[in-house]
Amino acid sequence: MKMGRVDRDGKMAGCDLESITLYAGASDVPLIACGGVASPEDCVAVVRAGASAVAAASIFHFTNHTPDDCKRRMAEAGIPVRLPPGLSTPEV
Repeated sequence: MKMGRVDRDGKMAGCDLESITLYAGASDVPLIACGGVASPEDCVAVVRAGASAVAAASIFHFTNHTPDDCKRRMAEAGIPVRLPPGLSTPEV
């Protein structure tokens, strides 16, 4: 299931973590959250709020962040991600 807030989409103002937690807890269907991602840390927060995955676009078009930045940050936070060859995280 995809859950997004149209009023946050493209604004990079942070995700609606309260709604993500509510919807993720109400269903066994995996939740893909979108709308509002402004930093790699937002990706971590979305998954910690209960989403199974994060969809993002504006962060990559209008900032210097890359998908690899988000993957690296999520891996550092202990969230399983597929890292491309050559991209590693610091040893913890």
